[in-house]
Amino acid sequence: MNKAELIDAIASSAKLTKADAGRALDSTIDAINKALKKGDRIGLVGFGSFTVAKRSARVGRNPQTGKEIKIAAKKVVKFKAGSDLAGSVNKK
Repeated sequence: MNKAELIDAIASSAKLTKADAGRALDSTIDAINKALKKGDRIGLVGFGSFTVAKRSARVGRNPQTGKEIKIAAKKVVKFKAGSDLAGSVNKK
């Protein structure tokens, strides 16, 4: 599902126009981005939680040449699915 399909699904489910659903989705994504940039944790009960973790610098290897390369430290976003989401995905 891409962004346009998600907007269509939100619009039909919530009985909104596609424009309103698009603005709502954009606002939600923007709020999540701002919170994660500040280092906050976002928890959506039943859906999951987003957190920011630090990944330390390490030495990697170029698979084509085998030469060692330095990989810089960085922050990464992690998502842990909530029990409701995990349960619905695993239902048959």
